[in-house]
Amino acid sequence: MTFVLVLVLLVLAFPWAGAAAAGRLAAALPPRWACWALTSAAILLAGGTIAALIGLFHVPFLASLEQVPVRRVLEVWPAAVPFACAAGAVLLVQLVLVVRRWFTHRSLLRRAWLAAEDGTGEGDLLVVPGSDVDAFALPGYRGRRGRVVVTSGMVRALKEGEREVLLAHERAHLQGRHHLLSAVVDLAAVVHPAVRSLREALTFHLERWADEAAAAVVGDRRAAAAAIARAALAGSSRGRADGYPLLSATSGPVPQRVQALLLPEPAGPQGGARRAGALGMAMTVAAVALGSLALAYGLHEYVEYSAGRLLGAPSGCSGLWSVLDTLFAS
Repeated sequence: MTFVLVLVLLVLAFPWAGAAAAGRLAAALPPRWACWALTSAAILLAGGTIAALIGLFHVPFLASLEQVPVRRVLEVWPAAVPFACAAGAVLLVQLVLVVRRWFTHRSLLRRAWLAAEDGTGEGDLLVVPGSDVDAFALPGYRGRRGRVVVTSGMVRALKEGEREVLLAHERAHLQGRHHLLSAVVDLAAVVHPAVRSLREALTFHLERWADEAAAAVVGDRRAAAAAIARAALAGSSRGRADGYPLLSATSGPVPQRVQALLLPEPAGPQGGARRAGALGMAMTVAAVALGSLALAYGLHEYVEYSAGRLLGAPSGCSGLWSVLDTLFAS
């Protein structure tokens, strides 16, 4: 019993360490690589959490699989049913929250498309009339391809060269399908609170990714930085609280983004100490995330072995767990 609880606590605590490691890894990588690292870490950490809860939830059902009465299970481990019920309740709440969050995403996207119906333009650009100063990337919806939505107020607030930077930024969001990465991490954050820090970090690095793409299009990093700063200042009086899935050049920590554009273009993940440091952080994230899944599987195998050993039922568990049982039983 003690070993089982230790396994569960380790698996549920791992995402805190994994999220911290992933955040440091992202800070050492170029924006594109940082976004993929954060998204991958969020998936693995959330998956490990769900696997651990499922492993704990099905403990009482192992008795029926081993043809052992549940009454005998409760005699050996009275807390089995309460722990399983708690895990099941958490899983149910997580499912409800994930589904609810998904429908919230779809509702936001639907309302955004309805608001953009009055827009006019050519190609992937829609200019919406109004005094609001705003611009965002509008993902595809129900067969409609993604568009760049800009209000007429934003068009008036920027010069021609600055508008080019803004449009290049929003098009980078659409071309890179950044809204999908944002959706994955946002849903994973519902599963475990530790992943919420990855959601915030991902927003920053997605904007940095689009900033670098815009700077490459116009060929002038300083001009791109000035355009991003001007667009953010022009839209700061009203602001937009729509959130996901509408990625905008005016969101995130704009001062840090502008400062990064004033520096040389970030190098790829190759070369010297930078590569070694990034590789070390990547291995840390992978070890933490995969360790969560391994411990969750170990939880299943250990409980199955315990059911067979303590209740007199057959078990196909390997000898490794026999040794662990002997160690922790003392």
